[in-house]
Amino acid sequence: MEQRGALVCPEGDSFPIKEGIPRFVSSTSYADAFGAQWKKYRLTQLDSYSGTTITRDRTRRCVGEELWNSLEGAHVLECGCGAGRFTEVLLGRGARVTSVDLSDAVEANQENFPQGEAHRTAQADILRLPFPQQRYDVVFCLGVIQHTPKPEETIARLYDHVKPGGWLVIDHYTYSLSWYTKTAPLVRFFLRRMPPEKGMRWTERMVDALLPLHKKALGFFPAQVVLSRLSPVLCYYRTYPELSDELHREWALLDTHDYLTDWYKHFRTRGQVRRALERLGVQSIRCEYGGNGVEARGRRASQ
Repeated sequence: MEQRGALVCPEGDSFPIKEGIPRFVSSTSYADAFGAQWKKYRLTQLDSYSGTTITRDRTRRCVGEELWNSLEGAHVLECGCGAGRFTEVLLGRGARVTSVDLSDAVEANQENFPQGEAHRTAQADILRLPFPQQRYDVVFCLGVIQHTPKPEETIARLYDHVKPGGWLVIDHYTYSLSWYTKTAPLVRFFLRRMPPEKGMRWTERMVDALLPLHKKALGFFPAQVVLSRLSPVLCYYRTYPELSDELHREWALLDTHDYLTDWYKHFRTRGQVRRALERLGVQSIRCEYGGNGVEARGRRASQ
């Protein structure tokens, strides 16, 4: 129950409510840099802001057509919500969404999508979610698991909240030879140790210096290959040509900071992700390479 600006559980534990958001974490964490970036770039990856269907298409592919067509009225637990790029899509499909994040990115999420009958937010740790288990029709977690300390444990804790007959939808980075031949790991070694605001300033300097070179290299494949190894800047001129120059800069600023300041960056093969799901007893598993690495979904058996 809520008492004097806090949630109090029957056992007597109290959790503050700040800016209308329950806070189930009480200290800074490895996710602080993510919070800073999503609050600064809270609109950047929203389809409604970019005028594209980039996030909608990714969501639809990951959940599959069966689930996509049955999201209306479904109770969805969205873990690692950030500023809400997927929240927007899920709400747009008529789902009832609970959005959680370890960082204060929940403030950006709430600003983009205020809480109401169909949406609530909470700042919480995936490994210690403050909700009853096996209650959600869908547990949805994209772009997150690779950044947690122990991915297999994270997957297990997410699955704890899938109701009988419900779905788990996840993705995970996979191994790439290019990662080990770039300057990015060296730059990341220094940037991830900086305070988030300082890291963002350095990211902006790199993007403004190097992004124009990436654009000039378009159409000249050898230059693109060399530049992709030497430059730690991420760009999407070839992937998303429909974005405007300003949006290309915003996406480069956001994703380069994300790429170079995450404290944990784990990689898993498709087989490793599938085996993690199989050990949990997940059924109807679909696990394929795609998107940012491996995309997977599966169901808990109906009782």
